[in-house]
Amino acid sequence: MSEPIHAYAALEVHAPLQPFDYDPGPLAPEQVEIAVEHCGICHSDLSMLDSAWGHTRFPLVPGHEIVGTVAALGEQVKGLKLGQRVGLGWFASSCLRCLPCLSGDHNLCREIGATIVGRHGGFADRVRCHWVWAIPLPEGVDANCAGPLFCGGITVFNPLVQFGVKPTDRVGVVGIGGLGHLALKFLNKWGCEVTAFTSTEAKREEALTLGAHHAVSSRDAAALKKLAGRLDFVLVTVNAALDWPAYLATLAPRGRLHFVGAVPEALGIRPGALFGGQKSISGSPLGSPATMVRMLEFCARHRIVPQVEYFPMSEVNAALDHLRAGRARYRIILRR
Repeated sequence: MSEPIHAYAALEVHAPLQPFDYDPGPLAPEQVEIAVEHCGICHSDLSMLDSAWGHTRFPLVPGHEIVGTVAALGEQVKGLKLGQRVGLGWFASSCLRCLPCLSGDHNLCREIGATIVGRHGGFADRVRCHWVWAIPLPEGVDANCAGPLFCGGITVFNPLVQFGVKPTDRVGVVGIGGLGHLALKFLNKWGCEVTAFTSTEAKREEALTLGAHHAVSSRDAAALKKLAGRLDFVLVTVNAALDWPAYLATLAPRGRLHFVGAVPEALGIRPGALFGGQKSISGSPLGSPATMVRMLEFCARHRIVPQVEYFPMSEVNAALDHLRAGRARYRIILRR
């Protein structure tokens, strides 16, 4: 029997988290066990706790923005060593044999395994994953606040790489929260002219300090109309319904409206609206391990860090309530 992992789990939907011990079983040959130091809280944790996507298994130990040190190595693990500091995000395994994996697109693997889907996550003293997804932290990345980079950060960094966003581009970011605030920081250092769209008046000034050059109300039809034909790329981080045809109209020829937020309703955009300017609509998941390495190097070079608040792991329920109430600025990290 393996040494038990001490965690916090919800035993059923909508239940508060409580101390929970479980036996992880033998460490698989290609697995790494991480001693958790910090774990961020993401809205996806709330969605899993609420069984909003219909595939939550209880008891559930949430947590997928993890930073810690390598505590144990399977006999076939490569490139890692005991005591090394690593990060783990939403994905914890992939098949390594399909064409996407062999092409470096592990995040597009059809057998991708999520850290908190069918397994227990990082609201715990230890967590396990395939070694490919345990990403070493480079010099210059602060382990105390790096956790959100492994979910929120890579979610908004990946499209910049995948779609060739250029330093000369004018880019809009819709929603200034856990994802959006990092998008502003990345895009500013990427060299873009950045416009922030937010429905919260208090966040408009904050957006400018985070890296935006302009801040616009996301529900101001007149302001959106003034931007018609100006933006090369619009990154949507919200999970709310907005006037998407109006955002499409802000795009310049060959512009792209790109979604990383789980918008709950149909977009209401006719295909014909794409034709005139040869515009595109797209979406993407989190990035591959290689893209995560590039993101961390970019953060180290430009001293980009998430804006975070800290809670002790023992106060996990208070931290979840803080996030549900929309008070987080802009990411919460649990500390062991």
